[in-house]
Amino acid sequence: MIYWLYRFLATHHWVAGGSPLEVVIFRSVLATAFSFLLVLLAGKPVIRWLRQQKLGDQPESNNTALNALNAGKANTPTMGGVLICGAILINTLLFAQIGNFYVQMGLGCLIYLCALGGVDDWLKLTAKRRNPGSRDGLFWWEKLLFQIGLGMLLALFIYYHGTYDQAHYLNWPLLSRNIVLPTWLFAIIAVLVIAGTSNAVNFTDGMDGLAAGCMAIVAFAFMVLAYVTGDVRWAAALHFNHIEFSGELAVLCGSTAGACLGFLWYNCNPAQVFMGDTGSLPLGGVIGYVAIVIRQEPMLLLVGGIFVLEILSVIIQTSYYKFSGGRRVFLCSPIHHHFHLKGWSEPQIVVRFWLLSALFAALALATVKLR
Repeated sequence: MIYWLYRFLATHHWVAGGSPLEVVIFRSVLATAFSFLLVLLAGKPVIRWLRQQKLGDQPESNNTALNALNAGKANTPTMGGVLICGAILINTLLFAQIGNFYVQMGLGCLIYLCALGGVDDWLKLTAKRRNPGSRDGLFWWEKLLFQIGLGMLLALFIYYHGTYDQAHYLNWPLLSRNIVLPTWLFAIIAVLVIAGTSNAVNFTDGMDGLAAGCMAIVAFAFMVLAYVTGDVRWAAALHFNHIEFSGELAVLCGSTAGACLGFLWYNCNPAQVFMGDTGSLPLGGVIGYVAIVIRQEPMLLLVGGIFVLEILSVIIQTSYYKFSGGRRVFLCSPIHHHFHLKGWSEPQIVVRFWLLSALFAALALATVKLR
């Protein structure tokens, strides 16, 4: 909205041209700062409202030792994802080109997954209170079905919007850039990335500040990648696919990073609020969406290394338990709970995972010339 207003005034010569607002990365940094401030200012009223609605979480797992460690977190307000998603939505509308197709689709992805996570959280928190015999939120396959449906729709819109070859390239390090993906393969990759990332962030959201801190680092990295991909000069210099108009997604990523940092103010140990599925599902889904548009899915695997480790630990634990007749690889999954039961304190785990996330991001950015 601010960019649109500036362009309107500049077109009518009511303001001078050449403003920094014309530079995507400048608006992305502004979006980061304003998103942080918005969450910071709105945090206490939203947390107070969540408490009034009695939306307190009851952390519970099948592991009694883990339940004992988390006993002090009972009744902490959850569904704080509305704070994160609201800030991302508002600041993206303020600082991005709101007529940009990729921005519109990204916000659609954000709202869709926020609503899906909100329904799941609401059922978990209220249905059992009204009816002790009711189910615990949405079934896993119900959430997955909605995620797959979203991934298919986004894949088709993205594929047919980018009518030039570079928007369809399989762009992996050490591989040629001239491998053009057919529609069906593009759609499969999109579904795997969006559903996988969305669920991976959801699994990571199990400790105070863990998901928010890691997500802020990932979003910062993708803010840079989106800017590079959308700029023809930088894309050519670094051998990236140049995806026209995708640079505006840097504003979306900046808004996401700022919102996560602002949320971390209230979510750091001891947490005053949890993001819940209302926040974790859309955060993962939006970053997955950005990775698909800018053709940087491998970068997502590297930058989001912590999220990959978390979801792999769940897959390994579940599979091994099933096929070994009840034996386990980890004391508990996702893997951050394993270290908790091994004796690491929660702040130790969170800070160490942040450090690993920063290292993954640095290594990923260092691979940009391996093309």
